[in-house]
Amino acid sequence: MRYRRETEKGDYSFSQGDNTFLTNSANAVALAIKTRLSPWQGQWFLDREEGTPWLQSLLSKPYREAYGMTLKQRILDTQGVTMLSDFTVSQNPTTRKLTISAKVQTQYGETSFTREA
Repeated sequence: MRYRRETEKGDYSFSQGDNTFLTNSANAVALAIKTRLSPWQGQWFLDREEGTPWLQSLLSKPYREAYGMTLKQRILDTQGVTMLSDFTVSQNPTTRKLTISAKVQTQYGETSFTREA
């Protein structure tokens, strides 16, 4: 597994030689999960079914359990993930943001991540 590193601002990094990529590591899997959660379903022109169904399923559901199941499955379907050991979703009514935090077991070891949506 090989994933391009992100900069501190969340952009892809370039021109750093071998340091440009994460290769066969738990951090590469964490970045893959974040990347899988980012695109909205129907946004990618090559496969309209690919993406997280933010509008189709998640943002229209008032219950955290309903969209939690969809997000868990999206994480579990990520290449390299073997088990989801911890998962939380919290909603901030003031900012209207979801915070997704998870700890996952990967084929390379354990990793965790947090993503705001």
